[in-house]
Amino acid sequence: MTVLYEINTLVWLGDLSHRHGRPVTLGDVPGEAWDSVALPGVDTVWLMGVWQRSPAGREIALRDPGLRASFREALPDVTGADIAGSPYCVRDYVVDARLGGPAGLAAARAQLRARGLRLILDHVPNHVAPDHPWLTVHPDRLVRGTADDLARAPADFIEAGAGIYARGRDPYFPPWPDVVQLNAFSEALREATVATLVSIGDQADGVRCDMAMLLMNDIVERIWGERAGTPPAEDFWSYVIPRVRARHPGLLFVAEAYWDREQALQQQGFDHCYDKRLYDRLLHEDADSVRAHLGADPAHQRALVRFLENHDEPRAAATLPGDRGRAAAVAVATLPGATLWHEGQFEGRRVRPPVFLTRRPEEPVDEPLRDFYERLLPAAASVRRGDWRPLTPAGPPDDHTRHHLLAWTWTHAEARHLVVVNHSDRPAGARLPLPWEDLRGRVCRATDLLTGAVYDRDGDELTDSGLFVSLAAWGCHVLQW
Repeated sequence: MTVLYEINTLVWLGDLSHRHGRPVTLGDVPGEAWDSVALPGVDTVWLMGVWQRSPAGREIALRDPGLRASFREALPDVTGADIAGSPYCVRDYVVDARLGGPAGLAAARAQLRARGLRLILDHVPNHVAPDHPWLTVHPDRLVRGTADDLARAPADFIEAGAGIYARGRDPYFPPWPDVVQLNAFSEALREATVATLVSIGDQADGVRCDMAMLLMNDIVERIWGERAGTPPAEDFWSYVIPRVRARHPGLLFVAEAYWDREQALQQQGFDHCYDKRLYDRLLHEDADSVRAHLGADPAHQRALVRFLENHDEPRAAATLPGDRGRAAAVAVATLPGATLWHEGQFEGRRVRPPVFLTRRPEEPVDEPLRDFYERLLPAAASVRRGDWRPLTPAGPPDDHTRHHLLAWTWTHAEARHLVVVNHSDRPAGARLPLPWEDLRGRVCRATDLLTGAVYDRDGDELTDSGLFVSLAAWGCHVLQW
């Protein structure tokens, strides 16, 4: 199963440059740095933010009081040299020269491949920079406006290139000030998107599509109405993905997706879609809510991306501190589907730098947390094989603590595993009915892959009554049988 490791490329290279006392680009990253990325179970590295960033977008960001405040909050000694502009305000899909250009990316891909790792890169299908060439030579690929629109709503429109265009937007928030909206109904844009993704597929093994649901027909029509024109018969991704795969059959497509659009995007061709619902439930809801979410069709779940943080979310060490974060990490690491880890997560970084920045503050390493992840990652890699099955904890009617437990098994011809997580701040216990029917008449031994603890249990009791588990607040087991 896919395990992604996201790296903020510009910040990571800056850290390496500082550590080695010389400028480090993708083409000359020291071998030990690539070795440190080849973590147990990780099979795919996402180099976030490699494309040319927009000078015009950077200037807009520098004038934005809210953005400037966020830069100072994350990096109190921030200077103009630390602000590169947004990697999602793309000037062109060519690797930034500061990162080593196309040759540097090719060298990085070779280093990753030598370690058995795939490479994925970003694609931003919804919008482009205000100085992107299309605004001058291909205005038919964008959502256009008029002088009256600009006078009436200057925050919603921008004059650039060959005319006036709508700023890119998500319908639930104000427009992004530094980008221009693409028109997903435009046949010319669809063809250009195919060409862009084919080019990315020439350089990488996969693509992470930013805000993928914004290109779906019904959403485009709801946001843009007549400005976008007549909805095509075929949805955007249903048109684009098969044509890209005709050139790159194995290209991995990952969708950043919200608003319960995951299943529809899977049907339109995506291999994996963000599981934001699980993230929200682990942060804000109880175990019953999480358990209900995990009751979805297993095929659907295998196409989800489980995560506790990424460049858009707060750092997990800040939102899920201590044992609570460890319990949540065990859950996302051992569920079916793809897993997304974020560089710095294992060391306990708490500051999430805005993606505009080239530098982040120094933070101490949380050694106990790093030790925990050094045990969790290989454990998860060994667990997620074979058939996955969620369990329903059982117990006396007057013992409601069983509702706090989340549990599932993985059954493979070579191994059996049981994962139990107490998703609460109080002790919890329950009986867990195991799905294995050949336990009777033997002693069964379980080893916790996180602690090394060994438990011997009578197979007859396990068959008749289930396994009794008692866990402290936010406790967990990853048991190999």
